[in-house]
Amino acid sequence: MMRAGGSAFGQGIAVFLCLGLMVSAPTGCTWFTGKGKPGWVDGRSVDYPSSQYLTGVGQADTRSNAEDQAYAAVARIFKAEVAAQAKDWESYWVVENHGVSNAERRLTIDNVTKVSTDKVLENVRIADVWYDSKSRVYYALSVMNRPQAEASLMEKVAALDRTVDTDVTESRQAIDKLAKVRALRRAGRNLVLREVYNTDLRVIRPSGQGTPSAYQVNELSSELEQFLAANLVLEVQVSGDHAEPVGRALAEGLIREGLRVTTKMEGEEGGAPELIVRGTVRLFPIEVRDPHFKYVRWCSDFEVVEPGTRRVVGATAHGGREGHLTEREATAKTLRVMQQELSSDVAKAIAAHIFGEIVLPETATMPASCPREESGVRR
Repeated sequence: MMRAGGSAFGQGIAVFLCLGLMVSAPTGCTWFTGKGKPGWVDGRSVDYPSSQYLTGVGQADTRSNAEDQAYAAVARIFKAEVAAQAKDWESYWVVENHGVSNAERRLTIDNVTKVSTDKVLENVRIADVWYDSKSRVYYALSVMNRPQAEASLMEKVAALDRTVDTDVTESRQAIDKLAKVRALRRAGRNLVLREVYNTDLRVIRPSGQGTPSAYQVNELSSELEQFLAANLVLEVQVSGDHAEPVGRALAEGLIREGLRVTTKMEGEEGGAPELIVRGTVRLFPIEVRDPHFKYVRWCSDFEVVEPGTRRVVGATAHGGREGHLTEREATAKTLRVMQQELSSDVAKAIAAHIFGEIVLPETATMPASCPREESGVRR
């Protein structure tokens, strides 16, 4: 009798604990009820059939970590598919990938993948948790309802289709060259995002079929590249210290961003440029209370100018300092750093401004990097 009463008492506690947990979290109470290992731990689930659900299983020594692993299991399904398609989208981020490194491409695709998985995981929930008392391991089951997730993604794809169509139409009707480039660039970026969601859609649908777009990423990429090559030439004009190698570094950086560039020194034939990137650079020693190192500061001020109207459409200022054992060595190091930053950060900022992805300040509102009285840029 005592054994039977103890069993009923134990069952009552289990029910009480389970009800308490059901109030606080929408997860199962399997490990409290004493049931055996659920089928989903080994990938078999009667309650969440694959025709209706995408599932992921996580395991860890704590419940929270197991749930995180379960979310990650679902995310990996989408990441793998996005990565498989990524090579078809890379050309739009940097036209023809001129000089772009594998690390930069990897970063771009990782960013796109994160956008995808963040949105997808909005539709994922933890459906059950089981604790294996023998191995002291928690197991968690994450589930995504396929029809619900499909409906959510279809809304995003439809909205992006409308946006891409508007951007393409605007680009093909634009008379202003910068407006055309920016609209076409916008269309391509939105189309890449649209194709990411469409890839997610293929994962969610049991048929594995997505929804075709009216446009192709490689076609828009080619259209933008051809227009840039034929209609948007930039001229780089640099004055000041070490102007020639600095101008070369900046020009190379702009070319890597997909822009066609000439320099005033080269005098490339083909007519007047559509935009002039002009500026000044300086290197000079500075006094720093350091008994072991000599320091040299560098500064740069650049403007993007429309030659016809002389209107400044954007400006950027950068600078820094470097130290070494002697002033000569510090100067050499500073020149290398300055060239690297102009070829990367400054070139990227100017290209992003031309593409309409950021807005550089006007000269009047931008603090100068170089001392005003020494700057070759008119202010």
